[in-house]
Amino acid sequence: MPKSELELPYRIEVLSVLDETGHLDQALEPELTPEMLPRLHRTMLLGRRFDERMLSLQRQGRIGTFPPIKGQEASQLGAVAALEANDWMVPCFREMVAQLWRGARLENFLLYYAGFDEAVAIGAEQHDLPVSIPVASQLPHAVGLAWSIKYRNQPQVAMTFFGDGATSEGDFHEALNFASVFQLPVVFVCQNNQWAISIPRHRQTHSRTLAQKALAYDMPGIQVDGNDLLAVFRAAREAVERARGGGGPTLIECVTYRMSVHTTADDPSRYRTDAEVEEWVKRDPLERFQRYCIDKGVLDQTRIEQLEQEIAAEIQEAVGRAEAKMKQEPDPMDLFEHMYDQLPRTLVEQREAFTRQLAAEREEARHG
Repeated sequence: MPKSELELPYRIEVLSVLDETGHLDQALEPELTPEMLPRLHRTMLLGRRFDERMLSLQRQGRIGTFPPIKGQEASQLGAVAALEANDWMVPCFREMVAQLWRGARLENFLLYYAGFDEAVAIGAEQHDLPVSIPVASQLPHAVGLAWSIKYRNQPQVAMTFFGDGATSEGDFHEALNFASVFQLPVVFVCQNNQWAISIPRHRQTHSRTLAQKALAYDMPGIQVDGNDLLAVFRAAREAVERARGGGGPTLIECVTYRMSVHTTADDPSRYRTDAEVEEWVKRDPLERFQRYCIDKGVLDQTRIEQLEQEIAAEIQEAVGRAEAKMKQEPDPMDLFEHMYDQLPRTLVEQREAFTRQLAAEREEARHG
């Protein structure tokens, strides 16, 4: 019997709309309202400046270890901007700009990285999960949300973020397989920043792209220039519309770069060169989008300088609020909050015992 070739429904496309030289493909340019462009730029600039301030605070010992985002702003913001408020956003641990777009408060980041876990409590009206530190563990959570959305026949979408290192984890493959089998409304956004801590992308997989892993699960996959906010937004909007319309999941690979450290406990000079970093600095997503906004007439140098001053003041006020909160005595009963809708019996018993213990200690202190 002669060999024959299977006809697969998908091929991997590579998308770029606005390259690092400023060349714009007008045929692919997404429609963004004059109101949305300044908001996108301000959020990206706020994220960059806040990231820089957090690094300074960490080096001063005023907050603990955190993962900087510098260089990855467009891959986050372009994707999350395609969501509606009622959709679900499931981050890993480096999606600060996406969280800012969704309404997160600056001081809560500072409090969280100072050890106040209650700072990332999710309000009942929010459709965002807190950060997830174990690599790829958030992907099944996003798929579970998408399964719930489909089961309840709701017009929503779940979007989850992860790094290139996550594609080497079993949770990644289980999540994609389940999402495809049940055609769930979920968008998988891979921020391929070239390094899984100190392991380069080529040491993780022999695949030419990460996007092509979608083919194994019979879902659309696309690779985009992750430093091009316009390309990321266009790909994400198409994926979100497809998911919302019943077309199932999509895998988006955003090719970007972590310009800073993996976390503030990391020393990237031990595994990558300054020359490599400099090549990616030339592709800075913030500078690229600023030039685009200037060309569109929604931004000029005067306004950029005004924004820099406004943002510096906004960050300083947030630092003040966070540090004032750090001086307050925390409520130890917060240990039992924000995890379960209804506490299991074992935790109810522990909470009651802890309440009695605290009351006894206060009574003992009151009587000397």
